[in-house]
Amino acid sequence: MNSKNSVVYQIYVKSFCDSNGDGIGDLNGIRSKLPYLKSLGVDYIWVTPFYPSPMFDNGYDVADYCAVNPLFGTMADCEAMIDEANRLGIGFMFDMVFNHTSWDHEWFRKALTGDPEYMDYYIFRDGVNGGPPLDWTSSFGTPAWEYVPALDKWYLHLFDKSQPDLNWENPKVREGLKNVIRFWKGKGVKGFRFDVFNLISKPEHLEQCGSGRGINYCKDGPRIHEFIRELVTDTGIDGMVTVGEMSSTTLENCIRYSNPANRELSMCFNFHHLKVDYKNGDKWTLMEPDWNALGQLFREWQEEMSKQGGWSAAFWCNHDQPRIVSRFGDEGAYWKQSAKMLGTFIHLLRGTPYIYQGEEIGMTNAHFTSIEQYNDVESVNYYKILLERGVSAADALEVLRQRSRDNARTPMQWNAQRNAGFTDGAPWLEVPDNYRSINVETEESDPDSILNYYRELVRLRKELPVIADGEIRFLQTGDKRVFAYERALGRQRLTVVCNFSGDERNASFADAPGAESGTVLLANGPKDQIERLQNGVLKLRPYEAFAILRE
Repeated sequence: MNSKNSVVYQIYVKSFCDSNGDGIGDLNGIRSKLPYLKSLGVDYIWVTPFYPSPMFDNGYDVADYCAVNPLFGTMADCEAMIDEANRLGIGFMFDMVFNHTSWDHEWFRKALTGDPEYMDYYIFRDGVNGGPPLDWTSSFGTPAWEYVPALDKWYLHLFDKSQPDLNWENPKVREGLKNVIRFWKGKGVKGFRFDVFNLISKPEHLEQCGSGRGINYCKDGPRIHEFIRELVTDTGIDGMVTVGEMSSTTLENCIRYSNPANRELSMCFNFHHLKVDYKNGDKWTLMEPDWNALGQLFREWQEEMSKQGGWSAAFWCNHDQPRIVSRFGDEGAYWKQSAKMLGTFIHLLRGTPYIYQGEEIGMTNAHFTSIEQYNDVESVNYYKILLERGVSAADALEVLRQRSRDNARTPMQWNAQRNAGFTDGAPWLEVPDNYRSINVETEESDPDSILNYYRELVRLRKELPVIADGEIRFLQTGDKRVFAYERALGRQRLTVVCNFSGDERNASFADAPGAESGTVLLANGPKDQIERLQNGVLKLRPYEAFAILRE
């Protein structure tokens, strides 16, 4: 399958579908919903980790890469799921967490015994003046070095202390991880997603680094491209679909990671566009989105990746991000319009679009009202940190309501029955109250639903080469809340316009001459745009989105 005209659907396994009534999503639950995903038209399914794990970070702390956590099923269940998807023409992409393991992994347990061979699988260092080697904080707000009294050493964990970082400088580590890829390839897996992949190459001289967040010193390290090429070529996955989650990376590096000539990855996730509402770069300090910055980021990354042969994963949502309709759209009167607008913008970009479970039906943030409703380790840690900073409990909860990863992890809303049809038992995380109106079953029967609009977006990518293969140019609209771009392939031109505002806006079409002679291919409302286009100016409705095709 060609990744350029493909669409990927992400499943957070714990929250997708529970087949046995224990309140936790599982592999048989995924298998039962494969016909639904086939009807959506997706080509690949990225499923989050379901491997044995103590679940301190909901499975991203892996204890055994080549087994199935009994919470989620058996290896036979996994094999049946893969085989059924392959029969339907859908490939599974498995999540590889290769920057770190769980502290329950066999390698780390052996390291803790003082075995020098396995200590070298991780990053152990001596302390300095009775403290850690470096004054680093983890991505979860805690110290990034953990002391082991029995060894009189400290180990590095850029995330939770239960997730010790691997030492990729050790060839035995790299070979062990290659064997993981070979194992799942042998099971029929068609692609791989690599978690925080640009952090695997650490600085050559750690002791010379400064203080602060550890990942700031480890991103895009000195041997990162070498390590990726080695893993990809030695396992033979350079012809498969691969995507790297690249934390705080640069445009230049993303081009290198994803340019086919470099034989590294098919595409990259970057997150700069999802930080435009972080005040002073702090996720836990709220502010209104900087729309100028958002537009400029998309313009720069899309156009430069196009010019220099890179390829992007185009997305708004995943298991680590709040729901986009709650963040950049509207949960009220314009819920349907804004959800469709946001989908239009992403799916017609240059890049491979990703749909995160529930995005296709407009699922919203959870709006939990107490800290006891949260499960996510990052959210619980930062709630405590915010209180220690003097933030009131009410304000701290408001921050979590807007920022918590649990907003994306609430159970998939299948129908209006108990627990949204996710489980017959007690769900591991509460279901938002709006499941009675926002669910798959309700939207299946509505021709104007968000779900059926997403089906149209997926179909158009497969049918129109200009969407999959065209170049991209962003257009000037005269309004910071109106984003527009043009896709071009041969004589075909596709002009896409999206109003990111709940107000009427005037948009200029001076940068897109000839648009009025085209055909309205897609719109999230009445298809009367060309009739309303006067003297190169169009009055846009709230959250209006449309695409005009001319040939």
